[in-house]
Amino acid sequence: QLQLVESGGGLVQPGGSLRLSCAASGFTLDYYHIGWFRQAPGKEREGVSCISSTGGRTNYADSVKGRFTISISRDNAKNTVYLQMNSLKPEDTAIYYCASVHTLFRQCVLSRNAYNSWGQGTQVTVSS
Repeated sequence: QLQLVESGGGLVQPGGSLRLSCAASGFTLDYYHIGWFRQAPGKEREGVSCISSTGGRTNYADSVKGRFTISISRDNAKNTVYLQMNSLKPEDTAIYYCASVHTLFRQCVLSRNAYNSWGQGTQVTVSS
């Protein structure tokens, strides 16, 4: 059974860093797009970054370009997608979700409608 589990969220001061993890189980990461999305209180869920498991093409929202980095690890048969978040700002505060979709397209997109499996989310709070 396909399952996505996020971890790594927490409270951090502005300017700090966090690394989120998305552990994928029940499937191999061949021909998948994995996306990170976030939802702040009172706002719609928005795409943050995504990566294609085949070819490694990435995509970033303008608001996080240069600060966030997405990557895939397949060490020891564990499939994990990371989101390294640096120079965090209060406006980055949100629940962060990872999502997946099986696809043959090489370029991933940041539209939530393009993904059909979702994790439960992890809270990120940026505050002094």
